[in-house]
Amino acid sequence: MLPILTSTDPAAHALADRRVARDPRLVRRVAAIVRAVQREGDRALQRYAVRFDRLDGSFNISADEMRAAARTVPPAVRAALKTAARRIRLVARAQLPRPSRVRVEQGVTIQHRVIPLARVGCYVPGGRYPLPSTLLMTAIPARVAGVRDIIAVCPKPDPIVMAAAVEAGVTRLYRLGGAHAIAALAYGTETVPRVDKIVGPGNRYVAAAKTLVSADCPIDFEAGPTELVWFSTRARPDWIALDLIAQAEHDPDARAIFVTTNRRLAEAVRAAVVRLAPSTGPAPEALARNGAIIVAPSRNDAWALIDRIAPEHLATDDDEMIRTPPSAGTVFAGPFAAPAAGDYATGSNHVLPTSGVARFRGGLHTADFVRTVAVQLISRAGIRRVAAAAVPLARIEGLQGHANSIEARLT
Repeated sequence: MLPILTSTDPAAHALADRRVARDPRLVRRVAAIVRAVQREGDRALQRYAVRFDRLDGSFNISADEMRAAARTVPPAVRAALKTAARRIRLVARAQLPRPSRVRVEQGVTIQHRVIPLARVGCYVPGGRYPLPSTLLMTAIPARVAGVRDIIAVCPKPDPIVMAAAVEAGVTRLYRLGGAHAIAALAYGTETVPRVDKIVGPGNRYVAAAKTLVSADCPIDFEAGPTELVWFSTRARPDWIALDLIAQAEHDPDARAIFVTTNRRLAEAVRAAVVRLAPSTGPAPEALARNGAIIVAPSRNDAWALIDRIAPEHLATDDDEMIRTPPSAGTVFAGPFAAPAAGDYATGSNHVLPTSGVARFRGGLHTADFVRTVAVQLISRAGIRRVAAAAVPLARIEGLQGHANSIEARLT
């Protein structure tokens, strides 16, 4: 369990470069499901929901059913949902893009207007246990952005998920999961309306379906197995070990990696993992298959390795790495910043890029639920000023019609 490698070890390089492998057979199966939902609508959706989600009855959940189920949730859990939701809203409001107006010069003004998407779809995995936190993380930023219609799908929405849906302001909730749910959101059926964007994590079938429909319906990103990299030369070994174990219990494919320049600390963390890890469940399997402790010769080598991994979560107590972090979806700064806390109640979004996507984008953001429109206000005096630069450039590019359309307004 949890081998100790050097940063030059081929196994460490393989771990750093591991990306989501696309199974052609799985992609073909998903494509067939997506096509069937496009062609047959609710009929295909019901058939797949019975087959894959073990649905017994309707997949449509009424608002009254949601509210009634929410009332059965223990008060302490409802209070926790409210607290988490309040913090997520607070962070989401701070992220909301602001309109702008720039007077370029006399007669030329550019406005940027921020307009919410009309309808979004939030995917909430079923999993071994309910995942109300994912519903909060996807629906609340959409609501803060001003999205009027928020559609959530979940194959097993138990009362806690329904309570989260009520708290987050979900408009409609469906008992649907997998590729067929993604297809329904992307293309619409008689019951499920077509959305403008799909967000939220899921299994390999969901990820493949999101990729397939992304040409027709935007998505946040294709989520792979969850990841954590811890970097330290001095932190408590048992705390690091517990964070690695917590990450590994998400999924047998989860990655949990500790990077350090301190060999003694590496040995201590491995010993703590052996002592503290459960004997059964997904954590031991994930730690054995995808976990590692990597000893780098210098802090710069460690930084480069982590930047190459571009992990979903980075935890560190290194002041310099906190000031200038490598590529990561989110950074947990300091010894008390437990990554598990960010999954629930810090307010920061836990829907994060995996598989190296953090090199070019961050986690789910309120800006993902709006579109910006540039409004160009040009007066008679303004078009004269614009023409001085625009007309010569149009002619250089061989677009005489462009030049003519501008010059016509100068007389």
